[in-house]
Amino acid sequence: MIRYFRSLLGQSGLFVACATALAATLAAPAAFAQSAAPAAATGAATGAKSVETKAAMCIGCHGIPGYQATFPEIHRVPMISGQNAKYIVAALNAYKSGERRHPTMRGIGAGMSDQDMVEVADWYAKQAKPATADKPSREPSPQVAALLQKAACTSCHGANFSKAIDPSYPKLAGQHADYLFVALKSYKNEPNNVVGRSNGVMGGIAKQFTNAELKALAQYVGSLEGEMQVKPQSRFR
Repeated sequence: MIRYFRSLLGQSGLFVACATALAATLAAPAAFAQSAAPAAATGAATGAKSVETKAAMCIGCHGIPGYQATFPEIHRVPMISGQNAKYIVAALNAYKSGERRHPTMRGIGAGMSDQDMVEVADWYAKQAKPATADKPSREPSPQVAALLQKAACTSCHGANFSKAIDPSYPKLAGQHADYLFVALKSYKNEPNNVVGRSNGVMGGIAKQFTNAELKALAQYVGSLEGEMQVKPQSRFR
């Protein structure tokens, strides 16, 4: 009889152990799901921050209102918040390859992967102001109108200079006039290792004009309402 009760106790102990193990097994997926959810949220947050981290080298210049560069001459750095994403990528690649010669931008472009460029460009493109009208916000003077016609600017950059025929071309309306002037002159520079831009189309256009005429073009286009802006980031507000 004693042996019989010991046998029952042993079996019940085994049953309890098995039941406990089964309960733990059934509870494991729920526990895993609970622990995975915060991890996923953390991962998403990390992903969201990663673009800002990659753009950190950009906002030190492009995220400060009125910030000026001194190379190759003093001018405000271009607005890129609201610029076409594909153009930003194309510009970064041009700096990386040396097609555009600028020591600072060459170093930045060289340090970015293709994926980095796409993510940063998309991030900036989404910071655009509301879309502008299909026509320029103001008419040019007769002299500037003749220059615009000669340069055929609207055939690529759009009638309002904000809707380029190809997203790899830049928006121009409202861009800083002093930057536009420097950029246009850079296409006239003979190739060298320090300054200038190698672009057959833009080079052929810019070389038709005197610097005074390029400045007049830049001032008009820069005076138009556009979709780009300088958007200060949190650390610079």
